Amino acid sequence: MNSKYVIGSIIIVVFMIVGITAFVNTTIAYVSISEAMRSKQTVQVMGKIDFDKVNFNSEENRLEFAIYDPEAKDKTTALSMDVVYYGIIPGNFDQAISIVVKGKKEGEHFVCDKLLVKCPSKYQGDEGQEYQDLEKHNEATGQSGV
Repeated sequence: MNSKYVIGSIIIVVFMIVGITAFVNTTIAYVSISEAMRSKQTVQVMGKIDFDKVNFNSEENRLEFAIYDPEAKDKTTALSMDVVYYGIIPGNFDQAISIVVKGKKEGEHFVCDKLLVKCPSKYQGDEGQEYQDLEKHNEATGQSGV
């Protein structure tokens, strides 16, 4: 076999290994609140904000709040987790229907370094539960397709 092909194949394999390793190391798993409270590594957790427990300390730039299970019917009985975030509060934090926090458990709190706030979609219906009907949209605008 030609030595150029061998060297080329080795280089390709090395780059594939480096790429896969980098991808695996940067992938952060979504976990439940109970798993996040036990985890020692960085994870992502989705939950609903308990707005009764939101506190912002402007001197320390520290936001404290609690999230609870997004599938829960009642926040008082749902599993919840105290979250601490250092940084600027997202502009739409008070409108959030759910939130994703990325961080890890430190002591009694989950300290997150990134917040992803999910707000009500402008494409949802009046009830907030149904998405815009494409057929009704097409009838109203006289267009077809997206």
